[in-house]
Amino acid sequence: MSLRSSRRLRAAALSVATGLTVAGLAVAGGGATAAPADPVSTPVPLSTPDGVVSAYLLNAAKANPGQTRLVERAVRAAGGVVVQTWPQIGVVVAHSDRAAFRDDVRRLAGHALESVGATRSVPVTEGTPDGLPAPWGPGKGQVRKGAAVDRSEDSTGAEATLATTPDPRESEQWDLAMIKADRAHEITDGSRDVVVGVLDSGIDPDHPDLVANIDVEDSVNCTDAGRPDTSPTGWAPTTSDHGTHVAGTIGAARNGTGIVGVAPGVRMASVKVVNDDGFIYPEYAVCGFVWAGQHGMDVTNNSYYVDPFQFYCEDQPDQYAAKEAVRRAVEWSTDQGVVHAAAAGNSSYDLANKTTDATSPDDGTTVERTINNACQDIPTELDGVVTVSSLERFPAGTLENRLSGFSNRGLGVIDVAAPGSRILSTVVKDNGYGLKSGTSMASPHVAGVLALMKSVHPDWTPAQMVAKLRAQADDHACVVATAGAPCVGTDAENSYYGDGVVDALDAVQ
Repeated sequence: MSLRSSRRLRAAALSVATGLTVAGLAVAGGGATAAPADPVSTPVPLSTPDGVVSAYLLNAAKANPGQTRLVERAVRAAGGVVVQTWPQIGVVVAHSDRAAFRDDVRRLAGHALESVGATRSVPVTEGTPDGLPAPWGPGKGQVRKGAAVDRSEDSTGAEATLATTPDPRESEQWDLAMIKADRAHEITDGSRDVVVGVLDSGIDPDHPDLVANIDVEDSVNCTDAGRPDTSPTGWAPTTSDHGTHVAGTIGAARNGTGIVGVAPGVRMASVKVVNDDGFIYPEYAVCGFVWAGQHGMDVTNNSYYVDPFQFYCEDQPDQYAAKEAVRRAVEWSTDQGVVHAAAAGNSSYDLANKTTDATSPDDGTTVERTINNACQDIPTELDGVVTVSSLERFPAGTLENRLSGFSNRGLGVIDVAAPGSRILSTVVKDNGYGLKSGTSMASPHVAGVLALMKSVHPDWTPAQMVAKLRAQADDHACVVATAGAPCVGTDAENSYYGDGVVDALDAVQ
């Protein structure tokens, strides 16, 4: 189920049909001529030495309980521990301290196993969850020490600047005016029946602009090795206020205090997928997406890329298995009625023309590697996910805009654009307000618009919502950005803005 451009659909279909990663096929007369193949990505082996606990994702050949149970048995027989199972998508999360675990589990599972891969380049930091038998005994969880690292999609150096006055600050929210959210609010602030899952670092549970709109019952912490932790404080932020800032943009309450979100009348569930070191591992994201589908959420916001790879390459077994598990989770939750918005990323990268990556794996020793267009930033490049680029005010003091210099771009990859530079929103410190920049700040504007749309059109499917979102976006001229990277395409659809600037007013009319 793809909601991308037809160009990407055709390329993907040809790759699947041939079993090759190719740039495309030209068919003429009675024969086929293959275009030059994309370069094979540089191998990045993930070390899993004996005696060190490593984490794995295993994908059953079929997403049904029977096949999944066969994979679970193989995990145990191979010397691993089943940490979490998602039979609805045929995914198993496992830990093992045996170097041969991947090979052994492939042999033991046989045709029941589609793929298996390690999910990180470092030992498990959180330990194996309590209550599970561990063949290696206690104490080998190898908690990594050091300062927290923020791997989410807000631009580096964009620290929060605290508000100096408790007075309402809507007049400073140029971003809402730019996407016409202020005018949409004359029609609706959104419905309490609509729930947005904020897959992030947690939401401040007592911020005066957020507390009334937090859906505590559906909030969860997914960083306990990818298992749902529903403890009362598990979903609250610990080392980062990123999720709190994102939440404020989506749904800060209209209460005469501070700011107002794009959809101030909807509810938000805190789905914590960022651990205390700042990483979003694949099993955390799988947990978050499946949880959103299980709990009937309407929208999710995803202002991050899944660690430890900025791009997951399908010609690498570990990366393929992790990507496939996340893809299944996204597809299943979409089938349950959840629509997803995601940040495009902050590397000033052309996502339609990938060549190299010097940032992965980001949890250990990075490798400068060759990549190809089959290597994807997930979840933002997965089918059905709305990919959002970032805008900045230009000229200053107006509602005109251009692509933020840090924003990723890509013809046929970017769906819509939204404000993402110097966005005022909620922060944890002193229950205050601050400015942050990044595609992390752009994506929640789109999630908020989707929440408004769902409020007015409760029967619309995710596919209908994404189609309408793109059709209603305001076309933006294909112009040269500050960084000088060329804009490709037309004013109607281009590499900077996709189908245009998201329009909240059209979404509710």
